[in-house]
Amino acid sequence: MIGAGIDAVDVERFRTILGRRRGFAERVFTAAERAEAAARRDPVPGLAARFAAKEAVMKSLSVGLGAFDFADVEVVRGVGGAPALSVTGRAATLAGERAVGGWHISLTHTATTAMAVAIAYR
Repeated sequence: MIGAGIDAVDVERFRTILGRRRGFAERVFTAAERAEAAARRDPVPGLAARFAAKEAVMKSLSVGLGAFDFADVEVVRGVGGAPALSVTGRAATLAGERAVGGWHISLTHTATTAMAVAIAYR
């Protein structure tokens, strides 16, 4: 294991941020992430979990905000529909410098809280 990260997001606070900050979702999420969320009755808990995943990846690489663009980390559907990561741009460069060979990612959310755990491994 190279690193592990965890993050939690308050769903209602995230809903407020999405409503107040024009263009926030476009800067933070890929088109595919936004499209998948839009297909849900309430897209906010899923987006909050994906935001938590992006922050958990930062923590697993031992970097802080600004080290890479949030959209450099995309939560995709892996084998059997389980969440997986696609890492590009500066996030991929940092992962390569740390010899990351793969990721484990876990997402969960309730009506009030979204969480993610990211584990970077060789």
